[in-house]
Amino acid sequence: MKRQRWTAAALVLLLALGAAAGGQEAAKRRGVTPEDYYSFEFLSDPRLSPDGRWAAYVLTTVDQRQNRRLSQIWLAATDGSRPPRQLTTSPQSSTSPRWSPDGRSLAFISSRPPSEPQSPQAPTQGAPQPPNTPPPQATPAGPAATATTPGTPSALQTAAPAGEATPRAQVYLLPLEGGEARRVTSLKNGVGGFEWSPDGTRLAVTSRTGPSDVKAPSSDVRHYKHLSYKFNDTGWFDDKRSHVWVVDVQSGAARQITSGEDWNDTDPQWSPDSTRIAFVSDRTGRAFDESRNTDVWVVSADGGALTKISDHEEEDASPRWSPDGRHIAFVGRLRRRAHPKIFVAPSAGGAPSRNVSPSLDLIPSNLKWAEAGRALFFEAGVRGETHLFRADARDGALKQLTKGARAVRFVDANDRARRIVYAANDFKNMDDLYAADLEGAGERRLTRLNERLWSRLAFADVERMTYKGADGWDIDGFLVRPLGWREGQKYPLILSIHGGPAAMYGVDWFHEFQGYAARGWAVFYTNPRGSTGYGQKFERGIEGEWGRNDYTDVMNGVEEVLRRNPWIDRERLGVTGGSYGGYLTNWIVGHTNLFKAAVTLRSVTNFVSDEGTRDGAYGHEDDFGGDLFEKFDLYWERSPLKYAANVKTPTLILHSENDHRVPLEQAEQWFRALKHFGAPAEFVIFPRENHNLTRTGEPRHLVESLNWQIYWFDKYLDGNDRAVPPDAR
Repeated sequence: MKRQRWTAAALVLLLALGAAAGGQEAAKRRGVTPEDYYSFEFLSDPRLSPDGRWAAYVLTTVDQRQNRRLSQIWLAATDGSRPPRQLTTSPQSSTSPRWSPDGRSLAFISSRPPSEPQSPQAPTQGAPQPPNTPPPQATPAGPAATATTPGTPSALQTAAPAGEATPRAQVYLLPLEGGEARRVTSLKNGVGGFEWSPDGTRLAVTSRTGPSDVKAPSSDVRHYKHLSYKFNDTGWFDDKRSHVWVVDVQSGAARQITSGEDWNDTDPQWSPDSTRIAFVSDRTGRAFDESRNTDVWVVSADGGALTKISDHEEEDASPRWSPDGRHIAFVGRLRRRAHPKIFVAPSAGGAPSRNVSPSLDLIPSNLKWAEAGRALFFEAGVRGETHLFRADARDGALKQLTKGARAVRFVDANDRARRIVYAANDFKNMDDLYAADLEGAGERRLTRLNERLWSRLAFADVERMTYKGADGWDIDGFLVRPLGWREGQKYPLILSIHGGPAAMYGVDWFHEFQGYAARGWAVFYTNPRGSTGYGQKFERGIEGEWGRNDYTDVMNGVEEVLRRNPWIDRERLGVTGGSYGGYLTNWIVGHTNLFKAAVTLRSVTNFVSDEGTRDGAYGHEDDFGGDLFEKFDLYWERSPLKYAANVKTPTLILHSENDHRVPLEQAEQWFRALKHFGAPAEFVIFPRENHNLTRTGEPRHLVESLNWQIYWFDKYLDGNDRAVPPDAR
């Protein structure tokens, strides 16, 4: 009896010591910093093998010394029986893994120098192997390429070593029984994307061609005849356009099957019998002159006459063949700015399309057939989450297949194996790879990326709240408490506004919010009218309301979060946002002095000048009920620049030098106006960057951008007169 008492007491003591040790370990954890970005592992583009046993995916890391991202292809067993292994290696990146139909090889895109011998590539232990093949060893990762939009001046490329020409991205083929990767394509301007023919003999690829491929231009001037002549991601257009080629896998022989100088041809998709290819193109002749009428077309794999499949005057895209080849599903809009719907049309053409699910009020993406043609799967954002949905191909019945407070994306499905793989993240975790059955049940986690770093970090929680915006509309808000929050203390709060406005904040991963929380600042972010994920009426509620009801939606949220959380210091509020979020940040500080600091990124300040200088000319006519020339006074009335004299809030302006979406002149006007009227303001220009700085910018600039934000809020919310700007450290 005494021994039993002693054993119980010892157990209690051990548990107490364990809990104390766990508490000490937790106490050692630190908050997230901007520099943690250099250690992040990013997962994308998972693809199931034909038998469903394996998933190839892209893992991207950051080479801080070289200031670039490094992407390589990895392999995971979908039953979780073996740890993931690296599949490719090269000084250049490998991306876009695509399984051959027989599952014996994997094609991918890489921009390796032509002089480089076909870099050793080998499958790893656990990779699918033919019988009696010894498993080769894994190899370390290499540098990454940067993906760009097909049909624009730059294809997928990686910076070449000093003194060498930049190599073009080409398709390589890696045999999984072992051996080196073999280059399949040798197209002059490289490959933008590709797809296997179902019979495994050919590839459909996109590549850019133009007159300068035949005859070098006689001058280096830029000469344009169309309204569209630049794009944010890739800069100034040249004379090349994206077209479809068919490449023989064995010989590498390539044949161009579409052409034209007034449009781009994109997204080629093979018919199940490998005889035809569907693709997307605006063939109105006005593709670069304000036309939005892309259509789905079908052409023989040998080239020849085109058959038009879609039948709408607005965008139609994402063609996907039914398993029997008799129909093509696609996503299309019935009118401008309407939510896209899912349509099905005969693949032979000549008949109207059918709206699969008229009740759908979400924005479908990543469309694919499933269940032997009985269903269509798609991803969509919904109320701050992103999930996989099923639409019945006959009656349009909708069903959400994945669940949880998270973002599910990059879904790939395998009908034969009845399996799906996807990436998923939430507020405290970046993307990991998961597998489940075709209905979304039996979920299994396949990777544990960032685990070592995460074991050293502490993360803030997020709380969802709903409040009333303008006109009594329900608005979703999200509150992040600062790390180390304690009852009875007062804390600053930063309001963050998303871009778009057709975008959505939610419960997924946000590096900057965790960075703010680690500094002891609360974060409040919202989905005001104009946001996606709440239906078309909510999204188009922004029409005519820029600077009005959207402002009310956001400011009502600030007042409500202050009312519900008395620990927030009303005298230490900051506001920030990028693109549209930067616009509303500028508007807010011109209409209230509530905020003590503002950081505006890539922001619109003057609609009058922005309309004529951005890459998408005159793009706000639906928002203002007409174009600039019809509603000139309204465009100026809703421009923050008109109210610059009212601004008293210290404002930091961050902008990219090569931003073609919101040109640099917008930031220049705002900075000069604020200084002219005596508001504290500083202006930071990021060279070489475009509108996507905080998403795909140079790693060093991305980290520095977040450090600039922290510097400003430290100075004006924490009152740190000794705050040092990043460029002076």
